[in-house]
Amino acid sequence: MSEIRAKIDSLLQPVAADMDLMRGALKQAIRDDSPAVADMVGHVGSFHGKQLRAALVLLVGRASGRDTGEHPRLAAIVELIHLATLVHDDVLDGAEKRRRVACVNSRWDNQTAILLGDFLYSRAFGLSTELASRLPSRLLAKTTSRLCAGEIEQAAQRYNFEQGQVGYERIAAAKTGSLYSAACELGARYDGQDRYGEDDELGRSMASFGEELGLAFQIIDDCLDVVGEEEVVGKSVGTDVEDGKVTLPVLHVYAASDEATRARIRDIYTEPGVEGRARVLREAIDLEPGLTFARQRAEELVDRAMARVEVLPDSPARTTLEAIGDFVLGRNW
Repeated sequence: MSEIRAKIDSLLQPVAADMDLMRGALKQAIRDDSPAVADMVGHVGSFHGKQLRAALVLLVGRASGRDTGEHPRLAAIVELIHLATLVHDDVLDGAEKRRRVACVNSRWDNQTAILLGDFLYSRAFGLSTELASRLPSRLLAKTTSRLCAGEIEQAAQRYNFEQGQVGYERIAAAKTGSLYSAACELGARYDGQDRYGEDDELGRSMASFGEELGLAFQIIDDCLDVVGEEEVVGKSVGTDVEDGKVTLPVLHVYAASDEATRARIRDIYTEPGVEGRARVLREAIDLEPGLTFARQRAEELVDRAMARVEVLPDSPARTTLEAIGDFVLGRNW
């Protein structure tokens, strides 16, 4: 784990000082006098992971030449929203581990986890009101609504093996890609003076860059959930199959299979009492064609995203943005 952390720190070296400022702002934002809240917030601090969304705010701001002294706080707001989604997602997924420690819902309970997620959301939007511009508040409120709608739609599509790639990607783009998109758009558009409106070409391009990168990230995440090992991934795996979420690798295999194989896949997802559904699925069904298809789709999205970075001037920050694409595709945690 320390090697992975060192790799990420090296990757983010162009904005290392601002990442430290972001973490300081994050720590200050979640400080609370309640001993119970402080205990839970301290526990969430152990979820310290890639922090890519926060880094993208800083990297896009730096690479575009539009970074300001407020960008570290802006990145902290994005990271707070991400942390809130993690806490809530673990409740929705019934997950037990994240970053190799117990999830909030596992260490405490679902009710407490939901309340803590709400607490983090409130601190994020409270911090956004202290910035010179209302742009972050407006854009992140819209993004959070889209994110939640994506999660609701995903719940509505449980066990739907006919939703297809288009339906899957629409949901994944909303629940994951949207916050990546907002991080990159804010990095490019925020200047504290609202000089860059919604018609700002660079802002729109960076928003698309973020959404494509985020969608690729989710596709790889879904592959890891099916075939990853918990000790390597560092969080609960197999939760999608347990929860009836039919992700891109399975959708592709299902669409290409005969009816007998389709029936077997449905049974693994739905029959009562099946222990370790993801493991059973791997043993009963050849998932490799679906995994290959999903990874190729992630590569397509990253290639499209990288083409958008070409408009930025050469700089260490731009080089890092290009390297993040390879990191997303090559990660195993």
